[in-house]
Formats: sequence, C-alpha cells, structure tokens
Amino acid sequence: MQWLTGGMLAWSWWKLLLVGLATTHATIVAVTIYLHRCQTHRAVTLHPVVTHGFRFWLWLTTGMVTKEWVAVHRCHHAHCETARDPHSPLQVGIHEVLWRGAELYRNSAGDRGLVARFGGGGPDDWLERNIYGRYSWQGVGLLLAIELALFGAPGLTLWAFQMMWIPFLAAGVVNGLGHYVGYRNFECKEAATNILPLGVLIGGEELHNNHHTFPTSAKFSVRWFEVDVGWAYICLMRSLGLATPRKAPPPLARRSCQFAPTLSTLNSVLGHRAILMRELTVLKQAVFQAERQRMAILIPKAVLQQAKVLLQRAPCRLTGAQREELNQVLAHSECLHQMHMAQKTFETLWERSSETQEQLLARLQQWCTDAEREGPRSLQRFARQLASYG
Repeated sequence: MQWLTGGMLAWSWWKLLLVGLATTHATIVAVTIYLHRCQTHRAVTLHPVVTHGFRFWLWLTTGMVTKEWVAVHRCHHAHCETARDPHSPLQVGIHEVLWRGAELYRNSAGDRGLVARFGGGGPDDWLERNIYGRYSWQGVGLLLAIELALFGAPGLTLWAFQMMWIPFLAAGVVNGLGHYVGYRNFECKEAATNILPLGVLIGGEELHNNHHTFPTSAKFSVRWFEVDVGWAYICLMRSLGLATPRKAPPPLARRSCQFAPTLSTLNSVLGHRAILMRELTVLKQAVFQAERQRMAILIPKAVLQQAKVLLQRAPCRLTGAQREELNQVLAHSECLHQMHMAQKTFETLWERSSETQEQLLARLQQWCTDAEREGPRSLQRFARQLASYG
C-alpha cells in the first residue's frame, strides 16, 4: 500500500512540483522549436538526434502528431482572422479559443483534407507511420504508467498537470490572447499581439505579433527588452552544431538599369514584408496629411483625427463603425483611396500558399505597372524603386 501511494521514489510535493515545471517547460520548448519554428516555418534545421528527441518527447507528453500540428498552424497563417482560420478569437470569440482551444485544434486536425493540403514536408519514416502517427495517445498512456510507478497516486496529479499545460497555454493563451490583447510592434494584416515582452513561460510564443510579421524567422524577439527563450535554446544548440537557423534575407539593394521586377526582385520583396509594408504606410500617411486640409471642410474633425490611426490599423482589427469612418474619408480623396487599395493589393503577395513563383512574379509586375500608371506620385516612385530591387 505504501508503494502504491508513494511510488518507488516517494518524493515530497515540492520535488514533484519541480518535476512538473521541468517537464512542462521541456514540452513547451519542443513545441516552439520543433513543431513551430522547424517543421511549420522551416526557420531552423535541427540535427536528426534532436529532431527525434523532440518527436519522442511530444508523443510521450502530448500525443500530438507532427503532420497534424503543422497543417493546423499553416492553415492558421494562410487564412488568419477569416472564417477558415481554425482558431481566430475574432471569428469565434475569445472565450471559445481560450477555454476550448484544444477542442478547436482537434476538430481541425481531424479534417483529412486540411491535413493533406497543409501538412506536407514532415517526417515520414517507419516510426512516424507505425508508432507516433498510428498510436498517438498511447504515448501519454505510457507516461501515466511511468509516473504512477515512480510516484504512486501523486503521479496522477503530476500527469494531469502535464496534460493541461499545452492545451491551455499553447492552444488557449497563444491562439486566444495572442490575437486579442497585448502590444504590437508591427501593424501586420493579422490581429496578432505580443502578450508579454518576456517570452519565457511559453518559450517565446508570447511574442506573437513579431512572429506573424516575420514568420520565417527563428528569432521572435525584435526589441532590446524582449526575451525569447526559444531562441536562446536554438543559439545553444547552434554552438553545439545541433541547429542551423535560416539565414536572414540580404538587405534590399537596387540594380541600375533594371526597370521591371524579376524573380530576384520577387524573392527580395517576399523576404522584406515588414519593411516594405511600413514604407507604404508612411507614404499613405503623407498623402493623408497632404489631403487633410482640403477634406477638413467636408468631414468632421473628429473623424479625420480617428482616420490617421485607422489608416495604420490592420483591416481585421477594425470594427464596423471604424470601417464606415475610414470609408467616409477614402471617399473624399481619390489619391488616398488609390494608396489604400494599392497597399491592400500588395499585401496579397504574401498569401501565396497555392501559387507558383511565376504566378507571383506576374502579380508583382502587374502591381508595379498599375501603380506607375494610375497611382499618386509617391506611389509611382515607390513602384519604380521596388522594380529595381534584385
């Protein structure tokens, strides 16, 4: 009976608490580095030994299948804040995502069409096909048996704590609060926010706005006061020869005598989304300031003051009333309307999951042509500069 209640180790509660904190932290690290940064976004390449270690640990502690997790998250990025987003609080409500995020994940992971479309490129060896993918929940059952044997009845509490950690923090907090409340360094088209500047508890996933702005970067922190513990582990593994982060794209550089976008231009543009979108936002604000005095006799002063903020905000973050106010301003300025629509069209270049490079290049070339032919002078200059990048 003593063995049953205390297990083979019969550890005190504070030792079990330390075990719980250590194991759940290891699971968070496996999710953010292996599932998220490595498998989903290819932001870092891991040594096969590290990769298998993460796969085994996730099978043991979560029962999640790599292909399914990758597919759900890629679908989230492809259709963020729309009805096709698997877990957008703007679509289904913050309480639904925060408290039922794990259920939303399972519903999407069970969609075979979604998994087939978005889940490619993951591990496909014998272990994945016959163990990890086929017997996904047997891993957490094995963990329960191990902890009952080691710690007795308290091991059940430890196991329950481990089972709730990822569903609440990753599926609930990151997917819910990370698209609902927090600060934003960048006005990306998604509603993603940085929950906290200290990305420790959830391995750096707290810096969600940064990640949505630079999804292929292995480093989530961008400001001096932000901490990304996942990146710290990647740096440690890199020093040991166990990880290779994806190289940052080279700086934007103009080519003399180049007047039309090339494939090299396309790659430069795709790699510098945040910089280029910020430049367009600055140009749009300059057009607004130039038109503001003329529009002041047509539009209430309060609406104009609000418009300056709304012009910088992602469309998904606008309420119905705010959209009406913004449309009222755009309707009174053809130049501002052209800049606004050009920016929205330009943003669609990054929604490229099903298009070839040639199709994207054709779209970029058409965008530059339209901007030079129809846009205000500042947009024309931007388009000519954009076409010369290579």
